[in-house]
Order: sequence, then C-alpha cells, then structure tokens
Amino acid sequence: MVATTISEIEAENPSAFSVSVIMQKSPSESTWLDDCWEAVGILASADVNRRVNQAVQLIHQEGAVYRYLYAGFTLRLHVDECESYYYNLVSSQPRCYVVANQDDQGRPEPFLISLSFDEAHAYLEGDETVYAVPVPAELYRWTEAFLLAHYVPQKRTKRKRADWKSTAARGDHEI
Repeated sequence: MVATTISEIEAENPSAFSVSVIMQKSPSESTWLDDCWEAVGILASADVNRRVNQAVQLIHQEGAVYRYLYAGFTLRLHVDECESYYYNLVSSQPRCYVVANQDDQGRPEPFLISLSFDEAHAYLEGDETVYAVPVPAELYRWTEAFLLAHYVPQKRTKRKRADWKSTAARGDHEI
C-alpha cells in the first residue's frame, strides 16, 4: 500500500538509522605521508536498537590496502536542515558526509555522519576532515520521504535597494 498523507509517510519511516562507515587505508603516493585514508562507503540499518560492536574492525585486506569498519553511529534528520537535504538529493551525485578527527598517528576517527551539506561545510571551516561518500539507496529513500513530509520551499525575493539619489534616503545635510 502506498502512503498518501504526511502522517502515513512519517509512520512508515524510521526516525533514525544505525550507520557504519567503511574507511580505506592505502599507501600514499606522496613522499610526505605514509598512508592515505578515505571513506569509501556507508552501511545503513533501520534497526537502531541493535547492539553493535563499536570497536574498529578490519573487514578486508588486499596487499597494502586495508578496509576498516567504524560502527555505532546514529543518523537522524532535522526539520531545520530540510533545504540542505533537498539540494543534496537533487544534485547530480547525492552524498553522505563523514566528519572525522585525526588522531596522533594521522588516522581518522569518524564522529559524525550527516546528509546536510551545510553541517559538513561548517565542520570543514572548523578544520575537521570531511569525507563525502555516495548515499546508500535506503538512506536516499528515507530522506526523500522526510522531505516530502516536512520541506516547504521558500520563495526567494530580491531585496529592494534604497534610492540613494533621493533626498529622503541620503538626508538633507548642508555643509
């Protein structure tokens, strides 16, 4: 059955997703760095009550390339970020943003997953490392349903400029 009202759409969708990040470590081509880290994927589950091992786990190794699973994140959507979610979804390549700190050895330690470009950009301005990965299909559908239920585009209006030539705008000051 297809949901037809906003309350039906909200009832069918989970309020949060349990998310894990796959980070890849590979040898760096730079003479200044030993390793190059990048986020290569996101795994999502609607079961946020499931207990997850939050320790970093090696899940794949091929030669000098290692993939690690960072689990235990919860992704929630917020009504005040709807416009950012909307522009993310309608872009040519929708992205999930992984925000991470660097530890003493230069390894990333992800601490936030977001679908909001504005939130990711704010962390980027604060000198945090932000990785962009493709949005998994289930997160795309979930965000799309959230936007249908909550997003109302605001009509943009131009500001009216003051007429600087009129005497009222500049005042009648005699020198």
